[in-house]
Amino acid sequence: MTPEIVQGLAAALFGLGLTAAVIRRNIFVVLMGVELMLNAVNLSFIGFARTHGGDASVLGQMAPLFTIAIAAAEACVGLAMVILLVRSKDTIDADAFSTMKE
Repeated sequence: MTPEIVQGLAAALFGLGLTAAVIRRNIFVVLMGVELMLNAVNLSFIGFARTHGGDASVLGQMAPLFTIAIAAAEACVGLAMVILLVRSKDTIDADAFSTMKE
């Protein structure tokens, strides 16, 4: 694959994730959109690392590994918070969660 295709795919994935995070009201879809944006950035890192090679290749491959580890922890905490909010409010509409008070 050429670098242009990889970067174009990463940009398309990022745009799709941004659209899901901004437009949708379902809180689970918003979280999936954020995860899709993180994965698009990881794909971009890998694409740049493969293109430039050398020391940049190692750094470009290690950064996504750390990002994936942090994103996994973020997804666990985020989903736990969403599940607690859904149980307390009985809705998955993101606008209902604008205030944290009962």
